[in-house]
Amino acid sequence: MKIDAVGLICPEPIMLLHKAIHESNSGDIVELIATDPVAKKDVEKFCEFLNHKLLSFETKKDQLIFKVQKK
Repeated sequence: MKIDAVGLICPEPIMLLHKAIHESNSGDIVELIATDPVAKKDVEKFCEFLNHKLLSFETKKDQLIFKVQKK
């Protein structure tokens, strides 16, 4: 599943990620693309708190790209 949160500000990107994780199955990977710099800390804390796995994080131009695997 891929989430385009480009241009959205906190808390919208993390809310969209939470919804996608909730709707996915264990082991599924969700990709989140965001531009709000706060999203980096939010996604890290989200994964840590709910025990999901942050598989990767990269920055391309002004976009933050996360791949999160549901526990």
